[in-house]
Amino acid sequence: MKKILFVCIENSNRSQMAQAFAVMLGKERLEAYSAGSKPSGKINPKAIEAMKLLGFDLAKHSSKSLDEVKEYAPFDVVVTMGCGDACPWMPAKQHIDWQIPDPRNMEMADFIKVRDLIAEKVQDLIEHMSPQ
Repeated sequence: MKKILFVCIENSNRSQMAQAFAVMLGKERLEAYSAGSKPSGKINPKAIEAMKLLGFDLAKHSSKSLDEVKEYAPFDVVVTMGCGDACPWMPAKQHIDWQIPDPRNMEMADFIKVRDLIAEKVQDLIEHMSPQ
């Protein structure tokens, strides 16, 4: 089973939604984790609402630090969400940076556009991952 880690600064929006999509789309093919370099300690209510519209409950998730997921390393893929230098290195076979805009302060319609962009990128990542 492949292991993917999605990283952003606060682990409250982008990386949480990416983890949710990986769980939804990856089924039993992968283990998905998310973490932040400076976690906020909470999931953004807009992220919870945006994923609820698709039937995924992010309210059960918590914002985690990289220290809380390092026990699962090495990962097959670590995806940073455009946080640049703020995202420290984590052992992985592959590192990808997605330059996704931070939707934290966006209106809901634009937040949904970012959510959908993340969904497309996660789908593409899963489709192009090599089997074990």
